[in-house]
Amino acid sequence: MLFVSLLFVGISMLVSFALKSKIRKYSQTGLRSGLSGKEIAERMLRENGIYDVKVVPSEGFLTDHYNPLTKTVSLSPDIYEGRNVAAAAVAAHECGHAVQHATSYPWLTMRSKLVPVVQFSSGIVQWILLAGIFLIQIFPALLLAGIVLFALTTIFSLVTLPVEFDASNRALAWLERTNITTAQEQPMAKDALKWAAMTYVVAAVASIVTLIQYILIYQGRNRE
Repeated sequence: MLFVSLLFVGISMLVSFALKSKIRKYSQTGLRSGLSGKEIAERMLRENGIYDVKVVPSEGFLTDHYNPLTKTVSLSPDIYEGRNVAAAAVAAHECGHAVQHATSYPWLTMRSKLVPVVQFSSGIVQWILLAGIFLIQIFPALLLAGIVLFALTTIFSLVTLPVEFDASNRALAWLERTNITTAQEQPMAKDALKWAAMTYVVAAVASIVTLIQYILIYQGRNRE
């Protein structure tokens, strides 16, 4: 189990490194349209009939996100001010989430409903699982409870996948349709968002494998 965990940590680090490398690479390619990430985000929102979402700057690198509670698209400094392919791709992707919210995209709605449950379970699930393994011979129900809680985080990871892929598809289609990215720039934007999506894919697979391992441990005890 430790080997598998370390394996996925390694894979996650490699994918994260690749993503950062792609973002830095495409940050060197200026947009022919000359628009900044902030301008692209605001235009995409307006053209989708969204006027109650603000585009605001955030601190850090790749801290970009959409908050449905405050209705804000937060863009990191390089994306907010950048006039390059990476800025266009990331800004449009985050606005893709705002469009999902405005149109009640089912997977985003489901994900939002799972957020409070996952926030609660993620704070205690590892402790319950650890205690459940140590006490499996005398209190197997504790491990089972941990498995149920961990299953919720796995479901959350799986639901996140269509949300992220759909946001990227919306972003790329809009960038191409509006000619904000040229025929030469579009593949770069697609590549950047592909690697961003890969971080979620790795997280989901790792969660599934870990869940299966805990289930096998529980079943192994019941066969004794």
